[in-house]
Amino acid sequence: MSLSFERTQSVAIIGGGPGGYEAALAAAQLGAEVTIVERAGIGGSAVITDVVPSKTLIATADAMASIMGAGDLGVQLFAKGSDGRPLKPEIAINLSAVNKRLLSLARQQSDDMRASLAEAGVRIVSGYGRIEDDNAVVVSTERGGTDFDRIEADTLVVSVGASPRELESAMPDGERILTWTQLYDMKSVPEHLIVVGSGVTGAEFAGAYMNLGSKVTLVSSRDQVLPGEDKDAAAVIERVFKRGGMTLLSKSRADKVERQGDGVLVTLSDGRQIEGSHCLMAVGSIPNTAGIGLEEAGVQMTSSGHIQVNRVARTSVPNIYAAGDCTTFVPLASVASMQGRTAVFHALGDVVIPLERRRITSNIFTAPEIATVGWQEKDIEDGLINAVVHKLPLAANPRAKMMGIKDGFVKLIARQGSGSVVGGVIVGPRASEMIYPVAIAVERRLTVDQMSRVFAVYPSLSGSITDAARAMHVVDHAIYGP
Repeated sequence: MSLSFERTQSVAIIGGGPGGYEAALAAAQLGAEVTIVERAGIGGSAVITDVVPSKTLIATADAMASIMGAGDLGVQLFAKGSDGRPLKPEIAINLSAVNKRLLSLARQQSDDMRASLAEAGVRIVSGYGRIEDDNAVVVSTERGGTDFDRIEADTLVVSVGASPRELESAMPDGERILTWTQLYDMKSVPEHLIVVGSGVTGAEFAGAYMNLGSKVTLVSSRDQVLPGEDKDAAAVIERVFKRGGMTLLSKSRADKVERQGDGVLVTLSDGRQIEGSHCLMAVGSIPNTAGIGLEEAGVQMTSSGHIQVNRVARTSVPNIYAAGDCTTFVPLASVASMQGRTAVFHALGDVVIPLERRRITSNIFTAPEIATVGWQEKDIEDGLINAVVHKLPLAANPRAKMMGIKDGFVKLIARQGSGSVVGGVIVGPRASEMIYPVAIAVERRLTVDQMSRVFAVYPSLSGSITDAARAMHVVDHAIYGP
């Protein structure tokens, strides 16, 4: 079913990542003429060089960790020599094969997305797009080129993503000093990987390469890994990292990274030096908004180059929308997708529910994973919301015991007075899957009592969510009052 227009609406989209892709599908569904401009491939960096390949690498690292820990479950690897005596088998990672697989999966995902757009009737144009005035996109075959096509449209959507931040004192060379987009050319597991930056990207790759067998040193300018995340969750990850042999250098800032033959030398601000085989720079990203005509069109930008958008992904120019990491909203692929759909729904007159930051679910793909949604415990401490918290360790869960899970927890946050679930944190294997019922509770404003009445399979990890909700009913005086 599509909406009816007095005339066919036209939509032009710059960028084929998650935001642009979903915007194109939504616009086609509503009967618009849609053109999408993409320079690298449908899916953008999220699919080709970022989310899909990185999470595929992490899946391999998780499999390695599972094999190494299988002995705790009674699974023993065994081999016999020619003399019949037992041998100690070795487990090795073929990084070339891993990288070949993950890049193949990324390309396959991109091809699948392209096929979906073609089936929906979306016109796909390869090249560099930039805005001309506020009602057209010009496309050149190379950045700044003079040969171009002109695409006029009623609505423009900008979803150009972001690129790794590069520092002059630590310029990547693609061989020893790397950004996260350059990791997949390595032929073998790094002997000693130094990761600069302990945010989500740094923590994910540090943990993954540790589990793949690298010696890892994580340089963090803050007093904990994953600054800004739930403190209990960050503490679990730090404990797991240290137990795995990782060196954590907190409150340390890297001043310079230099290539030295077949290795790297990292100099810290206090004068200490660290030698390693490779260095991953994970110091944030910058939006790909320069030189695409945004300022000339009157679109308001931040000093960092991000596009100012409101809750329906609209910019300061009425018919120009933006989605994804290039905007001032939350930099997640899932958010970019939702922004893309919301932008088109709003532009074409469909029903729109403005995006709400407090209902966004996010996940950090460390091992164990960290999933969060809604208000957090720090918000309570800062006086932003009147709520109570209950935390259950996964180690007490019967299914976790069977699986040999020792780290992690379920944390629910409920509003004082109503008992409605307003947030949650899950740390554990597949936390990205387990957070979904908590996200539904936050979205639909369910109370802890309503959650507690849902039947969970016994035994199951998700049973800890129900247990936490039931425990919060026990403290009803704290939630509902006398």
